[in-house]
Amino acid sequence: MTAEDRTVEDGTQDGARSKTTAALRGLMGQCPACGRGRLLRNYLKPVDHCAHCGEAFGHLRADDAPPWMTILIVGHIIIPAVLSVEQRYEPATWVHLTIWPLLTLLLTGLLLPRCKGVVLGLLWSTGAPGSERA
Repeated sequence: MTAEDRTVEDGTQDGARSKTTAALRGLMGQCPACGRGRLLRNYLKPVDHCAHCGEAFGHLRADDAPPWMTILIVGHIIIPAVLSVEQRYEPATWVHLTIWPLLTLLLTGLLLPRCKGVVLGLLWSTGAPGSERA
């Protein structure tokens, strides 16, 4: 069965891939095609092929988009929180230097693979050939 003939489990043909569904499945770390297999192995490495449906992902390159999205999201969470806490409670500097870097690292660690999943899902849904394909 060729990729053109294959019907994705949500009922759409490969040519009519839902960007929303692919992005949400990527956010959850699932295969954007079938929603059952894993999209990432280890922390940020995409799988070569989905273990469930066989869809190829090894050729897709997310490049700088996931770190950019992560910085954007974390910055919009941390900076207002820092300013709000400073205005309300005026804690000592050592409190700021303890809490905010740890919270920033925690959020970054949680969001980076999810942002990469979203980007890979969107790349897959657009049919992007990837930079390693001719």
